[in-house]
Amino acid sequence: MKIITLNTNGIRAAANKGVFDWLEEQAADVVCIQETKAQEHQLTAEHFRPNGYHCFYNDAEKKGYSGTALFSRVEPRAVTSQLGIALSDTEGRWLQADFTETTVVSLYMPSGSSSEERLALKLEFMADLEPVMQSLLDSGRQVIICADWNICHKEIDLKNWRANQKNSGFLPVEREWLDRMLREQGWVDSFRVVNDEPDQYTWWSNRGQAWAKNVGWRLDYQLVSPNVVSRIQAADIYKTERFSDHAPQIMHYEGELL
Repeated sequence: MKIITLNTNGIRAAANKGVFDWLEEQAADVVCIQETKAQEHQLTAEHFRPNGYHCFYNDAEKKGYSGTALFSRVEPRAVTSQLGIALSDTEGRWLQADFTETTVVSLYMPSGSSSEERLALKLEFMADLEPVMQSLLDSGRQVIICADWNICHKEIDLKNWRANQKNSGFLPVEREWLDRMLREQGWVDSFRVVNDEPDQYTWWSNRGQAWAKNVGWRLDYQLVSPNVVSRIQAADIYKTERFSDHAPQIMHYEGELL
């Protein structure tokens, strides 16, 4: 089972850079996309509904902003886009596909870097998300949350971590929240199960030749429930081509999507 997560920073812009040609070559079982920045009625071209996939979009009410998508080869039994959390429901930040035994989520965590107000909203959203994530674990299902978390968990996940300790994305309060999700609730960072190397990043600033110098942040990863850990086989970050300021993060799991 191959699952890809990618923040496209505008799905139409990524399409123009060849992301759908690349996805066709990948033959993934599930593709989770964040920050589509489009309304579904604007995505009329055939490539926005790749052949062989069941395609779902969750748009933000604000045009050209946020939004998530999920493409799956297996048709889900149910799809959920509303959590009853205002920030998520109005900004299209959650898209959940339930299969027979497995749940896959595309999540776009808010950024808190633009203002103190947005940081406060991000922290509120994180608090509201905790019981949702706990409920998914309590379900006993195999759960994979693919997300741009907009948080670097540890120092190894951020090149210039010393200079960013007061910046959203690496604030102590954000990192502590992620710690609780992993240590107390029991979620597992699937990438780190098979790759504990430094300099593994998925986002680079457009300033200061960050991409060329690999001065990045690891913001995009797949958290899995404990009953998925034994299925983790391999992890990859695709950087040969650049479709966005984020790179696709790819996970391989043993067995089929059920």
